[in-house]
Amino acid sequence: MSTRSDHSDPAGLTSPSTPDVPSAPSAPSVRKIVTIVEEIRTEGGRGLERPARIAVVAAVIANPWAGQGFVEDLAPGIEANASDLGALLAPAVLDALEAPAEAYGKAAIVGLDGEIEHGSALIHTLKFGDHFRKAANATTLLPAVEKRGPAGVVFDIPLKHITDATIRSHHQTVEVRLSDAPHPHEIVIALAAAAQGRPQQRLAPLSTEQ
Repeated sequence: MSTRSDHSDPAGLTSPSTPDVPSAPSAPSVRKIVTIVEEIRTEGGRGLERPARIAVVAAVIANPWAGQGFVEDLAPGIEANASDLGALLAPAVLDALEAPAEAYGKAAIVGLDGEIEHGSALIHTLKFGDHFRKAANATTLLPAVEKRGPAGVVFDIPLKHITDATIRSHHQTVEVRLSDAPHPHEIVIALAAAAQGRPQQRLAPLSTEQ
């Protein structure tokens, strides 16, 4: 497994002038991007015909709603951030995979001072997900994980087939941990792609039980 970090501009958070007036939404403030590629060559004591590859690309961003208290209307922050994040991550994860994607998934990990809903808002919108679907020639909804945690929290991204979520062979997960993220006022937004199903998968199709 290989890991690469590409550092970008530090996440600059601007506090609102008063508690009742939220700051204006802005484009994503990216502290760093992390790329992880896993290549499995042996499973169950038996070599694979071809290595099984999974790629993850994660952006560590400033929480757009940090320091604003409870924000009723998340739409402006979604509009300002979600599409840009999808456009950033979708081509990057497919480039890292170095093969056509057959399964995919997404994640939003919110720092301790944020709400899980903040992460959900950024990834559960077509403005974000359609970038990945179009780039991967996919049609299914992206499976997701959302959680809140400290820097270094471990999370598992679920993946399913890009055109048929009932294909059992492609139901899988990839474990991710970023040692210094998310900070309390940050969110980790990640996409994962697999070039195949589970290594050595041999379950009967769902149709055999219907």
